[in-house]
Amino acid sequence: MSAPPLHRPQRTTTRRSVLRRAMLTAAAAMAAPPLLAACGRGAPGNSGGGDRRLVISNFPIYIDPSKDGVPGSVERFSKETGITVSYREDLNDAQAFFAKVQPDLAAGRPISQDLVVVPYWLAERLIRLGWVEPLPLDQVPNRKHLTTSLRNPSWDPEQRYSLPWQSGIAGIAYNLEVTGRELTGVDDLFAPDLKGKVGFLTEMRDTMGLLMLADGQDITQPTWAKAERSFARMQQARDTGQIRAFTGNDYQADLLAGNFGACIAWSGDVAQLVVENPKLRFLVPESGGVLWADVMVMPKGARHREAVATWLNWVYNPVNAARIAASVQYITPVEGVQRILAADPATKALATNPQMFPDAAMQQRLRVFGPLSPEEEARFDERFARISQA
Repeated sequence: MSAPPLHRPQRTTTRRSVLRRAMLTAAAAMAAPPLLAACGRGAPGNSGGGDRRLVISNFPIYIDPSKDGVPGSVERFSKETGITVSYREDLNDAQAFFAKVQPDLAAGRPISQDLVVVPYWLAERLIRLGWVEPLPLDQVPNRKHLTTSLRNPSWDPEQRYSLPWQSGIAGIAYNLEVTGRELTGVDDLFAPDLKGKVGFLTEMRDTMGLLMLADGQDITQPTWAKAERSFARMQQARDTGQIRAFTGNDYQADLLAGNFGACIAWSGDVAQLVVENPKLRFLVPESGGVLWADVMVMPKGARHREAVATWLNWVYNPVNAARIAASVQYITPVEGVQRILAADPATKALATNPQMFPDAAMQQRLRVFGPLSPEEEARFDERFARISQA
């Protein structure tokens, strides 16, 4: 795919459950021995500069953790580079984060973070406002491993201000025990036999993106006219009780409990939930799924530029990226990870998972929700909020 805008769903405080934390920890521990052996102290590209501290904000449970004596990526990075990391899982909602940092950045005051992980639309806004620094890419040789499909997005065409963290797919999850049948596409969300058992996401771009694709619209260049039919269809489904609820990541509990027969969902989540219930399925409709990514940006006035460079270079080392990918099970932005996972018996199955490594057929079905003007965004958000919050 040509370089698209990047996007990931906004997260709420329920973005990941305690159950999923346990499953991710198990996945990281399972993959530890062979991968740890490949990335010991002194690995190429892992030496630090003059900065010895680094402050990072990210979404919850979005990296492999330390567990039972097996060091996670943050701990290993610190040991290998000598850089002390304050790693905060405090980006529970992108809009709330923006509101929190806006007063300082607007006044030209630096915030405490040296690096933050945000959805593409927020990165685009921060770049437009001049509130982020150019990344120290001259000190990040491992950026050469960035997958071609995520290079040079339209909103950061020279990729001076951002590098992708992880990507994923918004599609349809369903519980076969509830549906009693395999689903085939978005129309199933409106089927009479699933009335009151359907969940939609509160993330506007993913929910509207799937509906608009099913209506034959090009979401890479969204407009109000293209969205009107999908909004009307969603409004009717809400009014008639077809939709049980609009949720954040708490859809996981409803899916497992059988409250949702089907719902709009995110690929990495469902990959983990299948461990708990093998009857769960994840479907990328023939009409298309929504591709998204979160990106790393450096806020204006960041104090530890060299440490940022060291971190970026470290996480773009394919061996380190493989550990992260094995845990979170989203689409890695780093080339070479698939080969590393395939060589490890504990992670071999992940290397053939099309939700982590989309093949050509899958990629043909993936589209990115394109940028909206501020006026259009406000109109989309207002209409979506009226339906979802009714």
